[in-house]
Amino acid sequence: MNRKLLWGVVAVLLITNITTLLFWSQQKQIKLESGTAIDQSEPAAVIGDREISYDEWMTSLRENQGKAQLETMIDYEVVRQLAKELGVSVSEKVIAREIALLTTTQGVMTEKITKKNEKKWREDILYRYRLEALLTADVHIPEDRVKTYYDKYQNQYDFKASTQLSHIVVPDRKTAEKVRKKLAGGSEFGKLARKYSMDEDTKQDGGYLGFFVNSSRSFPASYMTASTDMEERTYSEPIRRDNGFAIIFVHRKLSAIEFTYDEMKPYVKRELAMDKLDQSLSAASLWSELDVEWVYGDE
Repeated sequence: MNRKLLWGVVAVLLITNITTLLFWSQQKQIKLESGTAIDQSEPAAVIGDREISYDEWMTSLRENQGKAQLETMIDYEVVRQLAKELGVSVSEKVIAREIALLTTTQGVMTEKITKKNEKKWREDILYRYRLEALLTADVHIPEDRVKTYYDKYQNQYDFKASTQLSHIVVPDRKTAEKVRKKLAGGSEFGKLARKYSMDEDTKQDGGYLGFFVNSSRSFPASYMTASTDMEERTYSEPIRRDNGFAIIFVHRKLSAIEFTYDEMKPYVKRELAMDKLDQSLSAASLWSELDVEWVYGDE
């Protein structure tokens, strides 16, 4: 992967995982997003004979995360408004490529978690590309340099079709049919893998293999053939292997995304412009272009 793309993915992951500060209401009992109820009159934690109260917890959050979180929220809104004003757009194809790259860095995700993550990733991707466009608007990069750079890294801008798999390897067809019958009855694939699979490298992880690039030689041919017509989040018929039989589970199937030079030209230009500026990807310098007032004043 291109170094710039790799750091872009890392940056989005870091932003995505920043602790979100919630300013909760004064009602006695509140609920976390997970559904866990919190009674504000009770300690937030008890460690031996030491109690950490709800108010102590909230004060710590405000002091340690409050300013940073508010600053991030302002950054995002400043960039959104300026991008709209200046007509900055981000290709849906580029967004899809970034989401696909991020997806391959994750483990197994439920449909609910997938939708939640993709929504947040989209926000972060839009922010990053809009910010790059705003910061580099006045930077000139000769087109021949853009074309040379693109030609060098062209393949790394595309996303290759990939499949996310788990498997259960058993010694014979009889056992494979037994496992498949349990799957049909509603048993969880991961639990069955831990119980029945002979693959010691994956059985403790529920048979999880990870993502395979479809054109990769490391993708077992028999698995590739079986998965071609499978839907996401479904399991296969028993597949014959050298050492027995396997049942695979297809978690995700990500399609290839390919770009022409004209499609990628503005993004490559911005990458090179950011290098030329030699500055961090920060929206701080853009605040002065809008009327921004916040509780921390001019700190």
